Amino acid sequence: MTHTDATPELVRSLLREHHPDLAGLPLSLAARGWDNQMWRLGDRLAVRLPWATEAADALLRKEHAWLPGLAPHLPLPVPVPRHLGEPSPRFPRPWLLTTWVPGEPADRAPATRADQAADTLAAFLTALHRPAPAGAPDGRGRGGPLTGHAEGFAQQLASATELGLVPDPDAIRAVWEDAAAAPEWTGPRLWLHGDLHPANVLTADGTFCGVIDFGDLFAGDPAGDLAAAWVLLPDGAADRFHRAYRPTPDEATLRRARGWAVLRSLACLHIGHAGAHGRPGGKASWGPPARRALERLVAAHARR
Repeated sequence: MTHTDATPELVRSLLREHHPDLAGLPLSLAARGWDNQMWRLGDRLAVRLPWATEAADALLRKEHAWLPGLAPHLPLPVPVPRHLGEPSPRFPRPWLLTTWVPGEPADRAPATRADQAADTLAAFLTALHRPAPAGAPDGRGRGGPLTGHAEGFAQQLASATELGLVPDPDAIRAVWEDAAAAPEWTGPRLWLHGDLHPANVLTADGTFCGVIDFGDLFAGDPAGDLAAAWVLLPDGAADRFHRAYRPTPDEATLRRARGWAVLRSLACLHIGHAGAHGRPGGKASWGPPARRALERLVAAHARR
C-alpha cells in the first residue's frame, strides 16, 4: 500500500494548471476513504485523489470512462466525472474532478423511513441494472460464484467469532451455506455498483438521497447489489424493496444476495472493530450497521 497524502496547496496547484477558473473556490477535506481522498470544492464539485491502494488509479479511470454514460439514467444523484487529471511531476497519479453529491453517509445517518427508503433503493437499482455492453469491466473478485469465496467467508466468520463480534456463528453459517448452494446467475451481465455498503450511500430526511464511489462498477450478477436490501434498509423493509425492484428477483437470486450481504457485513464488522480500537484503516461507524445487517439476514433465513 502506497500512501500519497494530498494538501490544499497541492489540490489548488492541480486546479490552477487544468481548471484555473476553479482554483479559487473554497476547498476542504471531505473524506479519506479506502482508496481515495475526497476534497470538496465550492458547493457543487469535488476532487478525488488516490492516496493509499495501488488499485485506486484504475478505479478512478474506470469511473471516468463509464459513469458519465450511466448517470443520466439514474434517479439519484451520483458523482459525475468532469475531468481526469493525468500523472505529472506535481502529482504522480491520476485524479478526478467530479460533481459533489450532498447528504450524510448512511453509516452515520441510517435510513429511518422504511417505505420511502425501500422504494428509492429499488428505483435506483432497477435503473442501474441494465445489460452492460461488450467490454464492460468485470468485478474485482465479485460477481462470480459465491463458492469462490468460501475460504474467505470461513476466515472472516472464525475471526469475528473469536473476537466476540457475532453471538451465533452457526446461524450466519446457515445463511451462507444456503446462498452458496443456490443456482448461479445465467442472465445477461448487468451493470452493478459493486460496493453498496452504508458509507457509500447518502441519506437526508430518513431516506436515500445519493450514491457515491463507483470505483467497483462492473457487470455481472445483480445479486451482488441486491444484498443492499439487508445491508442498508431498516428492519422489515427488504420485502417491500423486493416487490418494487424490477424484474422481480427469483428465489435463487435472493439466496445469492443474502450470501453477498453476509460477506459484506462480516468485512464491515471487522473494519468497525478495528476503528473502535483505534487501528489504522478502521472505521468505528461501520460496526453497528454490519451487526444489524447480520441480524436481519439470520431472521430472513429463519422465516424461509
